[in-house]
Amino acid sequence: MFSCSIVMDTENGNFFLSSSSKKNSWRSTLILAYQSLGVVYGDLSISPLYVFKSTFAEDISHSYSNVEVFGVLSFVFWTLTLIPLLKYVFIVLRADDNGEGGTFGLYSLICRHANVSLLPNKQAADEELSTYRSECSAEILKNNNNSSRIKIWIENHKKFHVALLFVVMLGTCMVIGDGLLIPAISVFSAVQGLELSLSNVHHQYAVVPITCVIIICLFMLQHYGTHRIGFLFAPIILAWLLCISVIGVYNIFRWNPQIYRALSPYYMFKFLRKTKRGGWESLGGILLCITGSEAMFADLGHFSYSAIQIAFTALVYPALILAYMGQAAYLSKHHEIKTSYMIGFYASVPDDARWPVLLLAILASIAGSQAIISGTFSIINQSYSLGCFPRVKVLHTSKKIHGQIYIPEINWMLMFLCVAVALGFRDTKQIGNASGLAVITVMMVTTCLTSLVMILCWHKPPLLALAFVLAFGSIELLYFSASLVKFLEGAWLPILLAFFLMIIMFVWHYTTMKKYEHDLHNKVSIDWLLALGDTLGIARVPGIGLVYSDVISCVPANFSRFVTNLPAFHKILVFVCIKYVPVPFVSPTERYLVGRVGPPDHRSYRCIVRYGYRDVHQDIDCFETELLTNLAEFITYEGRENMQSIQSANMTDNNGLEIVEMAVREELQELKEAQEAGTAFILGHSHVRVKSGSSLIKKLAINVAYNFLRRNCRGSEVALRVPPASLLEVGMVYVL
Repeated sequence: MFSCSIVMDTENGNFFLSSSSKKNSWRSTLILAYQSLGVVYGDLSISPLYVFKSTFAEDISHSYSNVEVFGVLSFVFWTLTLIPLLKYVFIVLRADDNGEGGTFGLYSLICRHANVSLLPNKQAADEELSTYRSECSAEILKNNNNSSRIKIWIENHKKFHVALLFVVMLGTCMVIGDGLLIPAISVFSAVQGLELSLSNVHHQYAVVPITCVIIICLFMLQHYGTHRIGFLFAPIILAWLLCISVIGVYNIFRWNPQIYRALSPYYMFKFLRKTKRGGWESLGGILLCITGSEAMFADLGHFSYSAIQIAFTALVYPALILAYMGQAAYLSKHHEIKTSYMIGFYASVPDDARWPVLLLAILASIAGSQAIISGTFSIINQSYSLGCFPRVKVLHTSKKIHGQIYIPEINWMLMFLCVAVALGFRDTKQIGNASGLAVITVMMVTTCLTSLVMILCWHKPPLLALAFVLAFGSIELLYFSASLVKFLEGAWLPILLAFFLMIIMFVWHYTTMKKYEHDLHNKVSIDWLLALGDTLGIARVPGIGLVYSDVISCVPANFSRFVTNLPAFHKILVFVCIKYVPVPFVSPTERYLVGRVGPPDHRSYRCIVRYGYRDVHQDIDCFETELLTNLAEFITYEGRENMQSIQSANMTDNNGLEIVEMAVREELQELKEAQEAGTAFILGHSHVRVKSGSSLIKKLAINVAYNFLRRNCRGSEVALRVPPASLLEVGMVYVL
């Protein structure tokens, strides 16, 4: 912990950091830059293990010349320079959402600056959140009529809202696909170093089993959390980057000191002119050199813009360039190579260092895999927050670090699929084809969303956004076409996976929205609640009843069903609505919105609990305590306001003040007694079916797909962590 001194300019009223504070700030930034190596750059750092091997595996003849070697190196250099360095480090990283990055960060920014969100329960009060406010002034928007016209057009076309959500879902599905492909190709490529140390018979039977064992161990460790096993990641990746840099420099000076000439873009043209279709198809292998670049933006919230920028430009980028130059220098002097594994990374490693490098590569591949697995947990939690994914159990793995979570069912599914990929393909070429398509699709989604952020959030000229799309989109489209042509050679896997995930997401989101519309249509008026009394045989029992609902106003239909079947409800009644806001985090001080339902003597309240897309529900005991604390604060605040009103109207009405004060104490006492009596959680248990005469697609989507997902996912009581002893479920039938 360091101290920070602030100096105030009394003349202008401005605050400036003193020199000692600036030193501490730089020290913190450098520490974050070091820590980011193990989390952000794991995938990107291990790409030299498989790029050249995937590129030369089939599309280019093994009897290659320096034209192919120099051309591939030139493509790798300019791809690393244009995409990770120029696009991400200097442009996309600036499109953060209160310090958070990733696909959902871009989507939430767009939703806050234009009315395109498909989330229900929108409220004007949400715009008062500290993380909701726009950093751009209204004057900028007025001065840019083109941005205003584009914003109006976007808001008036509902189909664009659906298309935007589709693009976000597509990017999400491809990230999840990367979560099972990256561990497979990383560990497989690292273990393949055994090919040069064992005989052909032995390595054929050793590589795949060892890969599967390492993958299984990696996923079995996930429940311990990144904070417990991740402290070794940064030094491992640092050691790995230094290792490949040294090997790269060694190969350059030993085999071909003139390899730097290959950095000229002219060699890309010569490469394509000679190799033609084979060279174009080999771009799918070259694409793997930027695998993991999206992590710089996705993990922005764990570090800072300066830390990620410094780590990449000062260490990761030059280390990767030296590593690729070293491999190219080695291959430029070994044209006689006829076997694919001799083209790989380990062939350029000196014999004496091969075993230590193999061990370090395996550790680096584990670190790189850990980053994408953690990212997959995070993005599935965000999808669940948007109502686009079935309910899952989300567990915190760290009490100190907020964003570290673990999702058991997703972890075991990823492990099973990852092992299946390793066993099924048994080849880095096909796994690379699959991973490459997933990676480039996510990058294309980021390019499209960033262009919208430029127009709607930064209020830049539309021509600038168009230039951004054309400059980087054309490069990514070229790589996408080269990856897509390998459909039958592995690229079908992320497409198939995305297809199934998109069906799950759309079915869940569509049915969730329809259920919300049904609840709005069938909600009960407050007058109905107030009319319930002793004359109708309704009893008020001791305790607190928390009635969960998606509706933020009126009385939910599940409560009327509850009272109809059991004519009694609790003395303290709280209608709880848990809603998600398009911001990354909601401050605990802004999380709860409390109000009354009916007159004070009815003891009925409404509490809207707001979460961001990166927030995770806390323990139910903590949630209940915070809710009741906010309820008590509301009662006290309302009493204070009433007393101030009385004082303003009549300065001598001491009797009225005493009555209000006594009423507040009585209400707080009843709240305390009800809390001691116990809390009941009243949740709706829904059954959904379509109306007769509905289309076949709607019947399959709701009657078959949605109900299958609902039966096999976590119940709402598990997601909300409601104790079974305090749970009351009310059956509801939705006919949509």
